[in-house]
Amino acid sequence: MKPVRWGVLGAARFAREHMAPAIHAAEGAELVALATSDASKAEGFQAFCPSLTVHGSYDALLADPGVDAVYIPLPNHLHVEWTLKCLAAGKHVLTEKPIAMKASEIDRIIAARDKSGLLAAEAYMIVHHPQWQRAKEWFEAGEIGDLVHADVAFSFNLTDFGNIRMKPETGGGSLRDIGVYTFGSMRFVTGAEPVDISARIHRDNGVDTFAQVAATMEGPRGRFTYGSMTSMRMYNRQVATFQGTKGMIRLEGGPFNANVNDLAEVELHQNGNRVTVERFPTANHYKLQVEAFSRSVRTGAAYPCPLEFVKGTQAMMDRVYDVAVEI
Repeated sequence: MKPVRWGVLGAARFAREHMAPAIHAAEGAELVALATSDASKAEGFQAFCPSLTVHGSYDALLADPGVDAVYIPLPNHLHVEWTLKCLAAGKHVLTEKPIAMKASEIDRIIAARDKSGLLAAEAYMIVHHPQWQRAKEWFEAGEIGDLVHADVAFSFNLTDFGNIRMKPETGGGSLRDIGVYTFGSMRFVTGAEPVDISARIHRDNGVDTFAQVAATMEGPRGRFTYGSMTSMRMYNRQVATFQGTKGMIRLEGGPFNANVNDLAEVELHQNGNRVTVERFPTANHYKLQVEAFSRSVRTGAAYPCPLEFVKGTQAMMDRVYDVAVEI
């Protein structure tokens, strides 16, 4: 299969440390170009990809006929604009989460995707990881019986108030940064959507640094309650629990930063104190994401995380902002 030739729009640190190396290592993909106006920022990318073509502007990269697909790690408020520009330039595009600030904005991207016949997707990498795929398989197979309650927490302590996550004008806040994980992971595993939602939010510097959400969810396997906590001002914590009538699925340690904070693993607890643990020490969800995207581009295979799913997570986030009580 001819590899998909990738360009990166902007020399963000996350792109340099995670996504660009993943593109470079992925089967069916080739990292060929980077757009940055600062040549010194390109050096970190050229260290592992010496043949990289460096463009001095984003528009120059979009005009490069040697680029098939573009990865966008730009600040949140620029995602919709440049995603649409990539599609208009005839490029497939994978944009960092959240791909939009409002669910309604995703409709514009879906329309442009459908009109162009190109693939556009949000870089929601966890659905490509085998630990989350196994959790979904166990849930759908009825291994925990009827789901009664799910709760997901994600926190870290951000002390740099100059960080882009702390800037309201660029789409900062804990919900936009990590709420996509607490909401999206639950929706991915269960296929459920919110019936009702309540929330409490605390803000610093104009962005939500703490959010607590409670909801009633309904999906193919019935109704259950759900709780979510995100914070950028608390000690590191990542955990997801799905508790049913006959068992429990639990992901703890680092389910959203697999094999960074802790070993990627998923547990199935069942009656009789029986515990099944599956570990995935070598799985790289960034690389798996690039391979899935490239495979969809070349073969037409359905992409595992389409924009329609992404819109559901953003719609849930929009509702939280609408109903939240300030604390």
